[in-house]
Amino acid sequence: MPMRALRGATTIDADTAAEVGVRTKELLDELYERNDLQHEQVVSVLFTATKDIASAPPAVAARAYGLTEVALLCAQEMDVEGSLPRCIRVLLHIESEVEKRQLRHVFLREATVLRPDLVEPDPR
Repeated sequence: MPMRALRGATTIDADTAAEVGVRTKELLDELYERNDLQHEQVVSVLFTATKDIASAPPAVAARAYGLTEVALLCAQEMDVEGSLPRCIRVLLHIESEVEKRQLRHVFLREATVLRPDLVEPDPR
């Protein structure tokens, strides 16, 4: 089965473990819903967080989400001057027959500025 990569990002309002958990779950929910994903398709997940997020790693929320048999890795995002603060990014490696151009990447909250070309209207 072909391997694909899904991108996503979101921001948090405050650096708390609860906020990291809620926003990470929200991001995963949207990636799963928009791409009709199942846990079995996910091979690995790489999370990055800006240096101003230190309360909890997003991987903890991913484990709680049910990704218990998936390789997860968290890293600090490059500290680039003027970059978006309090940002969590994700890269999911998935097995999927869906063509690359049909994948639906997810950018939520303030992270919509990162890839405005990929932002979809929020259905809520």
